[in-house]
Amino acid sequence: MALYQKDTTVKRFPVVDRGPSHYEEIAGRALENSINHLNPYFANKLCGSEGAVEFRDGGVYTYDTHGKRYLDCLGGYGIFNVGHRHPKVIAAVKAQLDQVCLHSQDLLNPWAGHLASQLAAIAPGDIQYAFFCNSGTEAVEGALKLARLYTGKSEIISTKNAYHGVSMGALSATGRDCFRKPFEPLLNGFTHVPFGDIKALEKAITKNTAAVILEPIQGEGGINVPSEGYLRKVRQLTKKKGVLLILDEVQTGLGRTGRMFACDHEGVVPDIICLAKALGGGVMPIGAFMASAKVWKVLEPNPSIHNSTFGGNPLACTAASATIEVLMEEHLPARAAVMGNHFMRRLQELKKKYPKHIMEARGRGLLIGLEFTSQALRVDVQTELFHRGVLVAATMNSNRTIRIEPPLIITESQINFMIDTLESILSEITEVPQDEPEVVVKPVKKLVKKLVKKSVKKAVSKPAKKTAKKTVKSKTSSKAKAKTGAKAKKSSTKAKAKADAKAKGANKTKAKTGAFAGSLASRLARFGLSAL
Repeated sequence: MALYQKDTTVKRFPVVDRGPSHYEEIAGRALENSINHLNPYFANKLCGSEGAVEFRDGGVYTYDTHGKRYLDCLGGYGIFNVGHRHPKVIAAVKAQLDQVCLHSQDLLNPWAGHLASQLAAIAPGDIQYAFFCNSGTEAVEGALKLARLYTGKSEIISTKNAYHGVSMGALSATGRDCFRKPFEPLLNGFTHVPFGDIKALEKAITKNTAAVILEPIQGEGGINVPSEGYLRKVRQLTKKKGVLLILDEVQTGLGRTGRMFACDHEGVVPDIICLAKALGGGVMPIGAFMASAKVWKVLEPNPSIHNSTFGGNPLACTAASATIEVLMEEHLPARAAVMGNHFMRRLQELKKKYPKHIMEARGRGLLIGLEFTSQALRVDVQTELFHRGVLVAATMNSNRTIRIEPPLIITESQINFMIDTLESILSEITEVPQDEPEVVVKPVKKLVKKLVKKSVKKAVSKPAKKTAKKTVKSKTSSKAKAKTGAKAKKSSTKAKAKADAKAKGANKTKAKTGAFAGSLASRLARFGLSAL
């Protein structure tokens, strides 16, 4: 008890008065708290924000604590399809707060059942059943488990540069080494093939393949749109081979690409589909994976074999239900198609005007990628857009590309403002910054060990080898000259003495090098590293 009392006197528990000004109070400490208790990385400049704190938002705009307004062309990485704080979604959640917030688990949850029926009505083909979770990563994790359970097989085929999440199963499906390698070994049985290459996919399928998992359009990969017909060919191939098709529509679903689901563009019906991000209307976190009755049947004997405490809670389901209704009532998928065409047309005009700056504009609907000619240029443009009141962000697997994912309610005039702002920045950049040659980053401890070991070995062996060669040469020379008489003998003696002196010097060099290694080792030890 004494120890507990001592701890509480050392650590101060932060308390805030929850009144009219409580948000201003915590906002004032936001940067300090983020650095000290979330990640020290917040001390760096984050995408040009330099410690700006979000204060309020609405529609297509976000405001910081200084009252500055930003046009949101990032959309929270695709969660604000219906806009920030849509009145219908907010009202639904507020009403639900007065009834049931989180369900008891023992009684039936009517909100989850109602949402599942709405999703079944808009889902592709015979997709009928849903499991609710809290994120896209969880949705993918559940889909992978369902595929293995249904088929009795273990192998999964994904694509290079794909991004499916960060838990062990979802990360195993993710196709970028910089995310995977730090956490290896991951799950066995995952193969990655080039996105858009149907022949490579066919070659990768084996008798133990359970499923193929794809994003209809790669999001974090750089907004990569496959050639027309690719998704349809994948569906035909998987059916032919008896392999399940999982479509990750976490980012592409719910109107983002100009149809309710991206697979609708080619009339493809997957066996399993993953949803999240925009499903909660930008108000509540919620994810889901869905499947046909045929596939879902394996979950009937033991429904709790895969479960979630907070998945399908009333607040999240109410928000998602209202979101789907808004999408349909306001015809937002169709609006995304129209506004996306306008956006793309204006971006293509910029590309023609600034070929040294812009490499490519690509996408579908309001899921757009703008690739610059260098990463350095992308960083400069992104930072300057922030300062001029436009939010965008880079894609994780393509560092020269910014994503453009505004709320689907964005207007033509707001798009024009973004394009005009972008053009004003490009016009001011007369010299396009180039990237430094790419350096492969290795784990610090391994790299230091390797470099130190190499330098020590080089410092020790090089002088020794050089001395040894000279010694052999001297001995050979002395033997040859010994035959010619006393003069040759004298010369040989001198050469030998010189060689001995060199050898002695080499030993001194070795000793000095050892001392250097010891000194370096002691310095490295302060940082938790070892020299050898």
